[in-house]
Amino acid sequence: MTQGTNDDIRPATAADVPAVKAVTDAAYHPYIERIGVVPVPMEADHAAGVAAGRVYVTGDPVVGVLVLVPYEDHLFLDSIAVHPDAAGQGVGRRLLAFVDERARSLGLPEVRLYTNAMMWENQKLYPRYGYEMVERRVDGPYDRYHYRKRI
Repeated sequence: MTQGTNDDIRPATAADVPAVKAVTDAAYHPYIERIGVVPVPMEADHAAGVAAGRVYVTGDPVVGVLVLVPYEDHLFLDSIAVHPDAAGQGVGRRLLAFVDERARSLGLPEVRLYTNAMMWENQKLYPRYGYEMVERRVDGPYDRYHYRKRI
């Protein structure tokens, strides 16, 4: 697994789609039993996201994945995934720093994301990186905490 800086985070290409799916599935699979549904990122059309320029990867082989969707007033962090084999190596920290850099480069004042209420690890993680919880909302089968970070 490679270490590096935010400079090694790059837009995903069509050739990365299998790795994007593999890393996303590996990262989110443990939550299926806990939350009782398949996490949305596992069901995403990864090829379409890559083709739209919304997916970024890091590592060779790929160990980290970001899905970012720019809106007029914010950057939406749709998904962040780190392969469990790369846990504890700073990959997530570098990906989150890249999200901030990307928002700044697009001139967007904040980053928004949500996480399932049953993914309690994230409720401790995101505030450490400057995110504040703004609301809890149920969307169909998903009970989610919505966060934002002003850039």
